[in-house]
Amino acid sequence: MGPFSTLSKKYLMALSGIFLVIFLASHLSANLQLLLIDSVPFNKYVKFLASFGGLLYVAEIGLLFLFVLHIVTAVRITITNRKARPIDYKIIQSKGGPTKNNLASRNMAITGMIILVFLVIHVWQFRLGPGIEMGYATEIDGKMARDLYRLVVEKFQNPLIVIFYSFTMIILGFHLRHGFWSAFQSLGLSHAKYNRMLYKVAVLVAVIFAVGFLIIPIWIYFDFQGNYK
Repeated sequence: MGPFSTLSKKYLMALSGIFLVIFLASHLSANLQLLLIDSVPFNKYVKFLASFGGLLYVAEIGLLFLFVLHIVTAVRITITNRKARPIDYKIIQSKGGPTKNNLASRNMAITGMIILVFLVIHVWQFRLGPGIEMGYATEIDGKMARDLYRLVVEKFQNPLIVIFYSFTMIILGFHLRHGFWSAFQSLGLSHAKYNRMLYKVAVLVAVIFAVGFLIIPIWIYFDFQGNYK
């Protein structure tokens, strides 16, 4: 029962992590519209999401469940591993050979908690931030809509917020690099013949997400094209 339980936890963490990566891909593709001079495309996207009404809340609850499941499972696995191996080994072996035991892999819990704190702040600032009733309004297709584009631009004029967001995106990259690689191992998809390639893919995925999200606050703050000020 014990090994099955541990294996189930690893499957849950891997699958929940993969679904979260899919969400991140969708979120990044939408947020890159903030780099455009025109605020309409991004605000249209925001209006489109709002049009789902109650279904949007259902989706958000589902996403929250995935985050909680991923975090709780990761904590339980960490506790189980520490109890099973109270003494750290210099070389850790797996069925596929030596694991990618590095700074990122040894600090997944810490990077995960930093990302969690970021998410709480991020949701508070933007999802629950000021809307139409507080003057953040624009007209989309002849109807009033929330001007989230303006709110994001205003927030990213603050250097402290930009630094915090940039730092967290770098942390996200480290977290994804090891997490993406570990998901393949947990699901039994790793193979000695392809491990090197899979790890390169994991690094590439981490870089794409980290740089993709990182460029947005930096681009807006420094206003390279004079679009925002």
